[in-house]
Amino acid sequence: MNLPSIIQIGDILVSSEVITEYFCCDYEVCRGACCIIGDSGAPLAENELPLLERHYPSFEKWMGDEGHARISETGFFEIDRDGDLVTPLLGDSEACAYTRFEEGGCFCAIERAHCAGACPWAKPISCRLYPIRASVLSNGLTALNLHRWEICKCAFEKGRREGTHVYQFLRAPLTDAYGAEFYDQLCEVAYLSPFS
Repeated sequence: MNLPSIIQIGDILVSSEVITEYFCCDYEVCRGACCIIGDSGAPLAENELPLLERHYPSFEKWMGDEGHARISETGFFEIDRDGDLVTPLLGDSEACAYTRFEEGGCFCAIERAHCAGACPWAKPISCRLYPIRASVLSNGLTALNLHRWEICKCAFEKGRREGTHVYQFLRAPLTDAYGAEFYDQLCEVAYLSPFS
């Protein structure tokens, strides 16, 4: 089977790289750099704005004082220079206001609270889906494309060493975002692919 560059599953267009590329987060190398490096905060879906406000009492104790101050100042989200909804950044830095710093690295405070059983929401779906970036096209279809970021080079290398493809590493968030049927169909395409 020759895999086309774009695979359509329902109303979702998936880059073939989601199947053919390898990825597995390597925190021991990156130390959570994705939480503190970037031109703007993490992209947010409109339906996540009330989730941030509703669950803030559940995860705020995992945040630092500077993060609390920033949320008090800006609110739970910002609109960046491109007009996109994003998480607030700490002052003039590139760090997300929801970052938790510990032991020489950083984590998402929301995810920390979720893993501790204190918050039912894991974190923004854009963070959970990385290195996939989702965008809604003018025709209403959703496009899932692979994003390459230098700070995640170690994750692509680890994925290759361990034989873990992007879609396999992101099974849970892909299923949560687009449903089990979508993920099953994606796997079916991948199993037929000579690259997987």
